[in-house]
Amino acid sequence: MKAKSSKTPDILDLKCSSSYTLAYRDTELMDQPELRPVRLMMEALKPEMALDRENIDSTIVVFGSARITDPEKAKQKLEAAQMLLEEQPDDVRRQKRVKRMEKLLELSKYYVMAREFARLVSDECKKDLRKKYVIITGGGPGIMEAANRGAFDAGASSIGLNIDLPAEQEPNPYISPEFCFHFNYFAIRKMNFLIRAKALVAFPGGLGTLDELFEALTLRQTGKMQHIPIILFGKRDFWDNILNLEWMVEAGVIAEEDLDLFYVAETPAQAWEYIKRYHALNDSPKKNEE
Repeated sequence: MKAKSSKTPDILDLKCSSSYTLAYRDTELMDQPELRPVRLMMEALKPEMALDRENIDSTIVVFGSARITDPEKAKQKLEAAQMLLEEQPDDVRRQKRVKRMEKLLELSKYYVMAREFARLVSDECKKDLRKKYVIITGGGPGIMEAANRGAFDAGASSIGLNIDLPAEQEPNPYISPEFCFHFNYFAIRKMNFLIRAKALVAFPGGLGTLDELFEALTLRQTGKMQHIPIILFGKRDFWDNILNLEWMVEAGVIAEEDLDLFYVAETPAQAWEYIKRYHALNDSPKKNEE
């Protein structure tokens, strides 16, 4: 049997022990499954406290595809795809890629429009002491970048709610540094999108855009969130190719009044004017007293 050492333990060794580390500084502890409720709470509190500290009164949420880039980049991607196709004209995959790049070049006009919409909103609202109608996005590229960029053009603050994804998302460079947040949990990120929202504007996008859009529509439909205008931005034929809500009414799975939950806008000015008109009618003292 090994004899016990009679040497007095070094107090520095004790202080370096993981058990001695203060709980809130113990990263190994914080990563444990049992601490998930604590992580959820901290992830909710961090942006909330920062936005309160900086007097962010309300926000306008902008969603849209991360793949819709500015026209110049879209043109470059199409040209690169066309060059590859020229090398192997019969390659079906390369043919399909050219067609996708042609469609994305066509859709790149929405990058320009998202940027202009955010600039319009930010330019008009940046003068308030309490920051109203601050642009908030998912923080990534594409339409999200365009909206943050529009606020940047106006010299106004904007918010980006980035999230860990399998294909790592980098924050776009136009987010205000003090409002560039990073999330692990989709649920908490979703809550932060809507908690201060005065409007939600959905530009053309994919599954992520539709996920956020339908969640907001459901919350509005069920009265689980504040009344805000939800705007589908773009030509109606784009949305009609994706959503056939009129058929859902005919099938009886949604009510006809559910079609009033959203509005279709085709220009930045039209979307912004609708938001202002909506709140002028619904936020008036007389309306609230009723």
